[in-house]
Amino acid sequence: MQRLPIEALVWSLPPQTLGHWAGALLINGLLIGVAQQAPLLTPRGWLHAAILGTILWGCLGPTGWLAVVAYLALGSAVTRLGFRHKQERGLAEARGGRRGPENVWGSAATGAALALAIPLVPQAWQPLLLVGFAASFSAKLADTFGSEIGKRWGRRTVLITTLRPVPAGTEGAISLEGTAASGAGALLMAAVMGLLGLLAGAGPLGPRLALVTLVGWIATLLESWIGAVLQPRLAWLTNELVNGLQTAIAACLAIGLMALLQGAVT
Repeated sequence: MQRLPIEALVWSLPPQTLGHWAGALLINGLLIGVAQQAPLLTPRGWLHAAILGTILWGCLGPTGWLAVVAYLALGSAVTRLGFRHKQERGLAEARGGRRGPENVWGSAATGAALALAIPLVPQAWQPLLLVGFAASFSAKLADTFGSEIGKRWGRRTVLITTLRPVPAGTEGAISLEGTAASGAGALLMAAVMGLLGLLAGAGPLGPRLALVTLVGWIATLLESWIGAVLQPRLAWLTNELVNGLQTAIAACLAIGLMALLQGAVT
């Protein structure tokens, strides 16, 4: 018996029917009801996570939902690393590391918008949007890994624009350890997306994994630049908006580069 390509067995667009969406709402309501006992999100954060989860399950099916659950679990785990030490230095996330609605959408607004668009576009465009979806979460996990590892284990923290030493936790600050951790976070999230079949498309998976990883890492460096240059000048530019900009930049870069690569191959 001829074996089918692995990717063909993993992801396909779910049926966009009322029954499918009702099931997505019910499943997410039940799961959030159980999961909210975990110290990951605030009560309002869990409510918004249920909305996000319904969108992802409805548009992309369970694999799209699982990808973002993996992002949340990995991000929360790295936030807890060395948490007491970061707390003593005033560098720990507020609310004991629990995320609220602003964090949910700062991280996932770009991914949710792409998920909503995927069922509406021609099938030939869907792989490109999936690459953008993957890159947005790769960038965000890279940012979380870099920030949390850098604040705890960064030996020398410098401002990205001048490379002058600054205190850990300064907007736009980077460290060698944090930058390396960003790359690891980007690669880890790209690998999760690949394993779940969300980097669908013609050709080998390797180049798409590499592209999503590289874009996620670059977008994290750009996020640090925005934090150093624009955030001090624009009072309305909150951390959550910067996160949204970072994920949007990552998605656009990934979609554009993937389109160029596909054009070069064809």
